[in-house]
Amino acid sequence: MENLETTPLTQWHRENGAKMAPFAGFDMPVQYKGIIIEHKHTREKAGIFDICHMGEFKLSGRGAKDGLNKIVSHDLDTLGPGKCRYGFLLNASGGINDDLIVYCLAEDEYMLVVNGACRRKDFDHIAANLPGGLSFTDISDETGKIDVQGPESLDVINDLFGSKWNHLKYFNFEQTDGLGFPMIVSRTGYTGELGYELYLPSDKALEVWEKLAADERVEPVGLGARDTLRLEIGYPLYGQDLDEQRTPVEAGAGFFLKKESEYIGKSGLGRVDESLIPLTIEGRRTARHNDEVCLPGGEKTGIITSGSFAPSLGHCIALAYVRAEDADKDTFIIKTARAELEAKKTALPFYKKGTARMKTE
Repeated sequence: MENLETTPLTQWHRENGAKMAPFAGFDMPVQYKGIIIEHKHTREKAGIFDICHMGEFKLSGRGAKDGLNKIVSHDLDTLGPGKCRYGFLLNASGGINDDLIVYCLAEDEYMLVVNGACRRKDFDHIAANLPGGLSFTDISDETGKIDVQGPESLDVINDLFGSKWNHLKYFNFEQTDGLGFPMIVSRTGYTGELGYELYLPSDKALEVWEKLAADERVEPVGLGARDTLRLEIGYPLYGQDLDEQRTPVEAGAGFFLKKESEYIGKSGLGRVDESLIPLTIEGRRTARHNDEVCLPGGEKTGIITSGSFAPSLGHCIALAYVRAEDADKDTFIIKTARAELEAKKTALPFYKKGTARMKTE
């Protein structure tokens, strides 16, 4: 049996009937009432997600902005306090070491949120490339993270705090002690719906989770529905759609790379051998990770990276890397273990009714 880490909420998941499975070295909940039920509840009301397995780093000190700016793809010159931004940590050849969000807490003070499976390699890579004299610490173990996602998430958050959070804009955050301890409330998420991510002391995570779970509008949601929700919006998953061999440009994320100044890996971004494309498949039979993608004549052009039935759409969807010269073609054949499926190229997001950017003021 793999020696898995636990989150502050693992025991609660077990006691409340969650189906558990290994993920990023942690024992994590896959589902409670069922993936489709949890998926639809998040799209319609509000779901809560245990994301305590993620990694968080704190960077501060005079020159922190300039030092970090040379390491990540984010343009920190245009990122002011109270704002956060998605981007990449690249290797020297432009491949993706990780995707991450950088939070500007104050001038020359940042929090970096990285994928749990990449936590140690990310920390070592950043630490090795920072200038001396800065404070750089891994605060993952002391930090809990709960995501509240769905059209009714604002009402849930307002009731939790007994105060209004309607003013908080997309990819903005605030630090608060409204529940009696320090927290960050961030209007971000991984579902395409209006949502908030709560960063709080790990020893307070269970208390807040139980308050949220007691709300009749809220259901706990496992990693299964988290995966179908993110795929419907076309959000990539590190280790499947993003990896060290492919660049953000190949992954279809070139629009995030607006920074003009130099940073590690920037010189490798001109290489485009493959392109990540979105595909739709009629019916319920779906493609799986590593299934072959072929041209209609039978020639292999790539592989599926993510594939699933889309509960909000009623058919299957997938992301696939194909040769760059084939990326504009309309029709592909996916060779699954049991059948060959016709797939049509489409545009992202697959699901277009998400509430993530809705006005709340």
